[in-house]
Amino acid sequence: MARRNALQGGEAVALLLLCLGASAEDGPTGRAHAAQRQEDASHASIGLSDVVLVIQSQRNSFHARRAGERKVEILQRAAELGQGAPVVLLLHELSTFERDWSILPLLPNLSATYGLSASWFFFLEEQTSVTLAKLLQVLNRYQVQEEWFLGKRLHDNEPSIIHHYAFSEDPGSFSYPDPAAGWALSSLLLRRLAERIQHMQPKSDFTIDLKHEIALYIWEDGNGPKLTAVPEFCTETRENCATTFTTYLPHCGSPVSRKEVFVAVKTCKKFHSQRVPVVKATWEKDAGFIEYYSDVADASIPTIAVGVPNTERGHCGKTFAILKRFLSNAVPKTDWLLVVDDDTLISLPRLRRLLRCYDPKEAVSLGERYGYSLHLNGYSYTTGGAGMVLSRAAVSLLASSGCRCHDDDAPDDMVLGRCLTSLGVPITHSPLFHQARPQDYSETLEQAVSFHKHWNIDPVTVYKLWLQDTHTRDEL
Repeated sequence: MARRNALQGGEAVALLLLCLGASAEDGPTGRAHAAQRQEDASHASIGLSDVVLVIQSQRNSFHARRAGERKVEILQRAAELGQGAPVVLLLHELSTFERDWSILPLLPNLSATYGLSASWFFFLEEQTSVTLAKLLQVLNRYQVQEEWFLGKRLHDNEPSIIHHYAFSEDPGSFSYPDPAAGWALSSLLLRRLAERIQHMQPKSDFTIDLKHEIALYIWEDGNGPKLTAVPEFCTETRENCATTFTTYLPHCGSPVSRKEVFVAVKTCKKFHSQRVPVVKATWEKDAGFIEYYSDVADASIPTIAVGVPNTERGHCGKTFAILKRFLSNAVPKTDWLLVVDDDTLISLPRLRRLLRCYDPKEAVSLGERYGYSLHLNGYSYTTGGAGMVLSRAAVSLLASSGCRCHDDDAPDDMVLGRCLTSLGVPITHSPLFHQARPQDYSETLEQAVSFHKHWNIDPVTVYKLWLQDTHTRDEL
C-alpha cells in the first residue's frame, strides 16, 4: 500500500536535535530518549475527542430530522462512556453548497477546521449505528502518522457501466467502501486530499456512484492508499461490530394510497410492442393511476400523444408536457408524480411505503441522485431511468418558475435538476433507485425500488426476483 508517512523516526530525531541545539541529549543516550518519545507518540491511544464523525445527512426535512436524532444519540452514548465527546457534524449543515454531498469538495473546509485537532474522520449514513468504544478500538489499531482509508470492502463482480467499466480485466481487484457500514480517513490523508482537490479536480464532470469515485480519487492511479478492509465495520448485526445498519427503506407508517401516486410512463411508437408489454406484465397492476405518453396515440395501450416528436438524445419536451398535464384537470389530483421510462422496472408498493416518510406539501425531488460539475458549483439531479418522483408542491413550483427546455431533446432529468437547484429545492437521494441493472451493482439489493434497462436480461425475471413482493398486501 502506498502511503505518505509523517516524519519517520530518524528524521524526527534529527529535527528535534536541530531545534534543541547542543544539549545533554546530543549523545547516544539523548538520541535514544528522543527516539523513544517519538515511538511513544506514534502508539498513543486516541480518544473520542480525537474523532470527527460526519453524518451524510440531506436537506430534506425527513432526512435532516433523522440525522439530527442520530447525532443526539451518538453524543448521549459518548456522555455515558465518560471518555470525552467526539465532534459530530451533519453534512447538510456545513455549507449552503449543493455540491457538498459529494464529499471531496468539502474536504478543504474539514481540513481547515479540524485537520490539526482531529486524528480521524469517520463518515456514516443517517441509519448507521455506531458503538463508540469499539470504534475507538478499531481506529487505535492504525498509526495516525500514516495515511489510512478504512471501510467495509465492496468490489465489482463484472465490469460495470456505472463505474465506466473501470478495471474491466479484473473487476475484483479494486475495492471501495460500503457507506452503510461507515468509512474512515486518517487526518494525514484527509489533509493531503484537501490540498490536492483544490488544484486537481476529479477526471469526470459527473458524479454517479459516490463511493466508487471517492475510492478512485484516493487511490490516485496507484499513488495513494487502497481501501483497508475492516471486519468490524458491519451492515449486519453480529458480534464484535463497531457499526451496524438497519435499512434504506424505513418504516414511517402505512404506505401512501395507490390513489396518491400518478404514474407517467414515457414511451414512443417503436417501443409500443417491445417495452410496454413488459410494464403491463409486471408492475402496471400496482398503479392506481397510470398513463403512457408517446409521440403517437395508440388506443390498444392506450397512449397519449403529447405533441412532441420522438427524440433520441433526451426527452425534455415530453417530460415538461407531462408536468403540465399533471397540474391540469385532465388527470386525477394526486400528491405525487412518478415519471419513468418504458424500460424502468419498479416496485410501486415499496415506493408508496417510502413516500410515507415525506411531506407532499414540501417541494420534494426524490430518486437516485447524480451530480454534474459539482466541483464548480454545478447541480444535482435525479436520474431519469431510475424513476423521478416529484411532490405536487415541487411540480407547482417548477411550473410557476418559468423553467423551460431549451430543446425538446435536452436531457430532461438534468434540466429538471438545474431548475430545482436554482429554486433551492434539494435533490433527495435514495439508494433504492437504480439507473442500471442489478448486476451492475455490488451491494446486496434486497429491497430495491427500481432498476433500469432491458439490455442482456430477461426483464420479467428481474422484476420477479428483485422487485415483486409476493407476501405483501397491496393497500388501497
